[in-house]
Formats: sequence, structure tokens, C-alpha cells
Amino acid sequence: MKKIKLFHFLLLAGLLIFSCQPKGEKFPAPDEVTVSWELITNFTGVKDEFEAEFTMVNKSDFTFNDHNWALFFNIAPRPIVSATVPQPASLVQINGDWYKLVPNEHFSLKPGDTVRIRYRGTEGVIKETDGPLGPYFVFYDRDGNEEKIVELKGVDILPFTRPEQIRRNEDDRVPLPTPQERYRENLGLLRLPEKDLKSIIPTPVKLIRAVGYLEISSAMAIRHQEGLGNEAGFLAAKLKELTGAVFHQETTGTEDPAIRLNLGKVVVNGVDREAYKLEISKKGISITGSDPAGVFYGIQSLLALIPLEVYKNKAGVIAIPKVTIEDAPRFGERSLHLDVSRNFQTKETLKRIFDIMAFYKLNQFLLYTTEDEGWRLEIAGLPELTEVGGQRQHTLKYEDPVLHPAYGSGPYAYEKGKYGSGFYTREDFIELLKYAHARHIKIIPELNMPGHARAAIKSMEARYERLMAEGKEKAANEYRLVDPDDRSVYLSPQGYTDDVVCVARESTYRFYEKVVDEIAEMYRAAGLKMDVVHTGGDEVAEGAWTKSPLAEKLLKEHPEIGDPHNLQAYFFKTLLQRLKKRGLRVDGWEEVALIKNAEGKYEPNPEFAADDVVAYVWNNLSGHEDLCYRLANYGYRVVLCPVSNYYFDLAYSNDPKEPGLYWAGFIKTRNAWGIAPYDMFRTITQNAMGWKIDPEKDFTDMVRLKPGARKNIIGVEAQLWSETIKGRKMVEYYLLPKLIGFAESAWGPERKWEVIPEKEMRDQVMASDWNVFANTLAQKELPRLSYINGGYNYRIPLPGAVVEGGVLKANVEFPGLTIRYTTDGSDPDSGSRVYEGPVKVTGMVKLRSFDASGRNSRISVIKP
Repeated sequence: MKKIKLFHFLLLAGLLIFSCQPKGEKFPAPDEVTVSWELITNFTGVKDEFEAEFTMVNKSDFTFNDHNWALFFNIAPRPIVSATVPQPASLVQINGDWYKLVPNEHFSLKPGDTVRIRYRGTEGVIKETDGPLGPYFVFYDRDGNEEKIVELKGVDILPFTRPEQIRRNEDDRVPLPTPQERYRENLGLLRLPEKDLKSIIPTPVKLIRAVGYLEISSAMAIRHQEGLGNEAGFLAAKLKELTGAVFHQETTGTEDPAIRLNLGKVVVNGVDREAYKLEISKKGISITGSDPAGVFYGIQSLLALIPLEVYKNKAGVIAIPKVTIEDAPRFGERSLHLDVSRNFQTKETLKRIFDIMAFYKLNQFLLYTTEDEGWRLEIAGLPELTEVGGQRQHTLKYEDPVLHPAYGSGPYAYEKGKYGSGFYTREDFIELLKYAHARHIKIIPELNMPGHARAAIKSMEARYERLMAEGKEKAANEYRLVDPDDRSVYLSPQGYTDDVVCVARESTYRFYEKVVDEIAEMYRAAGLKMDVVHTGGDEVAEGAWTKSPLAEKLLKEHPEIGDPHNLQAYFFKTLLQRLKKRGLRVDGWEEVALIKNAEGKYEPNPEFAADDVVAYVWNNLSGHEDLCYRLANYGYRVVLCPVSNYYFDLAYSNDPKEPGLYWAGFIKTRNAWGIAPYDMFRTITQNAMGWKIDPEKDFTDMVRLKPGARKNIIGVEAQLWSETIKGRKMVEYYLLPKLIGFAESAWGPERKWEVIPEKEMRDQVMASDWNVFANTLAQKELPRLSYINGGYNYRIPLPGAVVEGGVLKANVEFPGLTIRYTTDGSDPDSGSRVYEGPVKVTGMVKLRSFDASGRNSRISVIKP
């Protein structure tokens, strides 16, 4: 990624890092001041309030006083509570997750001294990923001018070990993350023999085994029908990876055995799109698809049947079982959403994601191209979007037309090892479109407005100032996104005070149209047609537009709008009309389908139900469990993306070392697998705080999905937001194996337990099915991930264990993983003892899970 120099004088002045120093004064080096952070407690005596402490140790010759320094950093955004006891310094939230520590009067930290600074904030903090990131000192002269920036290597996060550091508040009922608790959770899971595992994930509609095996070698040609050259080439490349041999591709020929790829009439469970029939017999391999996508998914099932040993060791000849498979997807839209705006991900990372999506038969990728913290797509004619919106760095004031540091991005743009800066060039995006299309994945761009729009706002303000300085007032206002006289006060869920566009400006709509038209041109350049756009539309903060003169004028002209918050519906209506003229289907988060009634409550907005608007419904928490069904019953087409099952940025558990968010609870692979899409009430068993839910009693008043509205549930989508994700390895860790569980619920046929009305019987059948799935993950799916595409960074679960009467008992979430342990204090490795059953032990026990490829989990420890 090339670095973009800032072009604007005012912006340059605001970002200038001064290197001059007072004569004879030496500022500290990065390793001469250490900063640590400790969560003291989430139980301060005030509900939903935590207390934490910074410790600064001065190893330099520099004296910190009450005016010559500030420590900037990013930290999980929480409003700060006034200190109950005077402190030597104060924590200040600047904007979003950008904070600073500033000295109070008479502050002094002399060489060799240590200072501790306590503060309080709202909501519980339980993760190491909640701690301060990207710290840097700014040093000032006596007049308050910045003199020097010194970036630290990091903040030392002290371990979270006590219950008051792991529980969020008095209502938290999630058990503490101990080996003993994991052992209890895993009871009932049993290792199964290979014959009882799933042959393919996601599960085909119909699979019939025959006797024997077929040997695949390069002597078999890939014979394909015209129009299937892409699919034939894909298969040939995969087989070459596994065998080292070249498989000849041809469109004619009669010799058997061969691998035949054809189009034909294939209807499975009433579905004739993406359907296929795969036959493996002594005559060879035949894949017939209802369309090229069906052929492609038949190829993926063929690849899934290839034994793990072949992926590991490669082989000139591959023996695969003789089977007949008839298959088609449950949902037409099987989507993954990825946020590349909070933390940028490279083009190469996206390609790796497309590859694994294709293997598990997912067909849609919602690309979150813009957020408060970043704009990630080059747009012709609007260079500021990437020159300003595509990079983050220190600035004098957050009001400046620049993106300040976020999520630990640090004071410098494009710094190595940081993920705040970056974007896809036009050529990059066209390349991604082609790569995804070859794997039958549709990329849908998401342009989120009117909220979550800070990157666009700051970019267009930089453009405005540049053109005004050139005397081009008309051009400067062409794409401006704010009312300069707006004095509205609001706070977004992410802590921003300036991320909502002005919906009363024509220039806001011109901007959106300009961006959409340029993206559509990139699709054309890739040989594709852009026919869908996702408009976002979520989390517009209460209070936006309430003190905007332009908004006030608009409300007077349109009294039917009523509540200022309903200006969001006005914005969407205006935008919808313009986008439909471009032949686009318009998608959005659930908020685009809601409106505030006279009582101040949100209800389905009748205005857009018949407009082909697709609502992506994420909120199924605390009273909103039926929202997706209410909208579907109302006539909206709905994509299910419930936070309780499909938000993969939520941590796997409440273990402080397990990265991720937890505002909506914790998401394991079983959550992604264990959902009944047409009756989610049956699979919601607890709330975000771990309180048990009885579906038979707690959801009696909820609206059920009407039989005639099932057709309105057109798809499902997994979400990966990136606040806590840095780089490719973390993306893959968060995704895998959750994505495999999601694929089963997206493609696989309806499972028996989904429709069993009686809870006890349903739970029994569900547990049995999960045991099969978990065994398949352990014994086949996870180790294979080590051998494809150079290996994915998937998560291996920690083992559970107890020591009772001196006897060690252990188990694991995915039976079939190997548990190794030590009792001498050393860390378990591939040579450590294998746990095969209860065994006598003494002293401290350390355990790790390993899969067949040798990848391992973190360590579980049981102290004597």
C-alpha cells in the first residue's frame, strides 16, 4: 500500500510533529518511561462502574510536571466518572476511543519516581483487549505548543485473575472461566469413530454411499461443458496442489474414467439454483449443476471427500469413496460481513477469506468500506476520501479535518505493524471483484450513513477547506456533509460526537450518488454488474439534528416527519428513490425498516416494505427477539444476522485472555451452528449476562413467523466487526471454526431438532447432533485448515480438567483433539504425555489440546 502525503496546508500544520527542543533538555526515550494498567474492580459500590489504575515509572533524566506532557492512547470507550479521591492526573475522553492522561495541578514525576493514577468509568471491563493501546507521549513547551512525540512500545496490561476483574457486575451469571468449568461444560461429549463423522460440511441434502473407492489420477481428464471453463480450471488447480500433476481439461471426449462437469436440470428440495448432483462410480466422477454455481459447489463437495492424509502429505493418486450426492442450499443468500474500516485488512487477507467461504459454500460478502475510523475504497474525483479518510494519525484537535488515532493505530500514518491506515485502490477492488466472482461470491459494498460517517465527514471537510482556499466556493460545497451551524449534542454507542451527516443538504445525497456511481464503474471494469448496495443506517445517536438550523428548516417544511430522529427515515426514503433509478436493490440494517411512533417506540415502517428493501436484522436481545419475524410478517425481505449467534467479534468465552467483545454475550462455534432460523426462540437459552431463559415461558408474548412469511427470510449473515482485530491471523482466529458452524446453518437442510416442540426431547437430539458435528470438526475440518492455502490460523479450544482425589480427569469441546499434559511445571508440547483417561497426578498440572496437524490451544492450568 503506497503512502499518501497530505496535501492541505492547514491539515499539514495540524499534524506537524515538532522535533525542536528547549536548549539542553532531553526528552525521554521510548524505553525510559514504562506505563502499566490494571483493572482494580468492576464492583465499586456503584452499579456498572469500574475502577482502574495507571502506573508510570520514570527511568529518564526528564522531569514530568503539571504542563509539559500528556499521554495519548486508545482504550475500549467508556464514559469517565469523576474521581472520588484527588488524583495526580486525570483521564479525558477526547472522541470515540481516543483518550489522554493529563497532569493535574502540582503534578511532578522526577527521575526514578513512580506515580499511580486511578480513575473510574462506566460498564464492566473484563478483557485484556479492553486495555490501553497505541500509547504515545506528547511533550509541550511553556506556551502549550507541541514539541515532541515519543511513541511507547505499549502498555503493560496486568493479568485479570480475581472474580471482581472477570465478572462485569452484580448481575453477571456467566461462570468463571476455569478448567473445572470447561470440564463441566464438556461432559456428555464423546469421541466417535471415523465412520460416524460427517462426510461433508455443510451437510448435503442427500448422500448415499456405495461400496468401494475410486482412484483419481492425472490420467483422468476434466471434461466440461461449454461455459464451465472457470469451474474446470478451479478443479484442475486444486487437484494439482494435492497431486503435483496436471489434469487435462477438454470440452469433448468419451473415454472413461473421467471427471465430467455439466449443466442440467437439478432440483433438490424444490430448489433449482446452486443445486448439484455428484456421482462417484467406477466410470469416474460426474458433477451436474443447475447452473455454474451448482457445479462449483459440487466440486467443493468432491474436495471435501478427499482424505485428510492427502491434504497433509500429497499423493499422485487419490482414493475417494463412491457416493451419490444430491444437494442444494437452504438459503439463497449465505453471507459474511467484514469490517475493514476499524482496522484495515489487506487484499491478500480478503482473498484467503474468499477461498474458505467458497469451500464452505458461502456466496455473499458484505464489505464494510467506511466507518467513523476509516474510508477504505479509492473513489475517482474524491481523493480526500483515502488521503484523509484512509489514514489515522495524531492531530492537535479532534475537530480538525483528519482522522485521529483509534484502536491502537498510534500517532503516525502507515506505521509498520499498525492497522489504522490503508485502502483498496481502484485496481485492487477490481481484482477482488474478479477473484470473488470466480468463486461464485458476490461482493456487496456497504456505504454506511447517516451515522457511522465520521471518515467521510472529515474527508469532505478537508476537501471543503482546500477548495475554499482556492476561491472555489461552489465546488467546495458540492459534496459537503455537515451543517456548519449544527450545535446538536449526541454521543454514539462508540463514543463519537461528530459522526452523523446532515440529511437536509442536497450535497449529502450528491456525495452518496457520486460514490455509488464510481463503485458501479469498478464493477463494469471487472466485467460485472453492481445490482445491490447496502446503505448501513444503524445506530444513529439520539440527539442528532436537534440543533441544526438546516434540519429545523426541513422539519418545518415537512411536519409529517415529526420526531427529529425520523429524519433518518427521510434520508433513507430520499436515497432509496435515487438508488432505485440506478437499478439497485437497496439493503440496510434493521433501522432502515423502523420508524418512531407517537409513543416514542420503534415499529415497522410501512413505507418501504413493498420497495424491495432488504432488512438485515441483528438485534435479537432483551425484548427484540421477535423483530426479524415482525418485519418478515410485515412484508420486508429479511437477512438474519442475530447477534446471539452470528456476531463473530464477540469473544468465545469470558476468559480475560480470550480476545473479543462481549456486550451481547459470548459466541462459541456451537452458537453459530445451533440456531433454528425460523423459530429462534427455541435456541435462545440465556441472555448476555448468563441468566437462564425458558423458551416455553419467557417468549410467550413474542410474535412468531407466519408460515406465509417464511419466504421473506431470504438469507443469513455472519458478522465480523474489527474493533479488537489486528491483522490476518486475528481475523482467521475469530472466524474459524465459527464460520464452519455458520455454514452448516446457512446451507445444510433443516435439522430434526429445529422442529421438535418439546424442550427435553429437542435438547437431547440437539446434543447428539452437536456431538457428531464437534467430532467432525476435531478429526477432519480443523486439521485440514492447516494444509490449505498455506494454513489458516484457526482456534483450538482449551481442554477442561479437574483433579479429584489426586486423579486427573480431562475433556475437550471438540472430541477427537488430543490432550497432552505435564506435571513438572513445563508447558505441554507435541512430546508431552497424552491424556487417555483418568490418571493419578501430583503438583501443578498443565494441559493443552492438539489437533492432527499439531496445532495447539493455549494452556489450561490446575494448581495444587
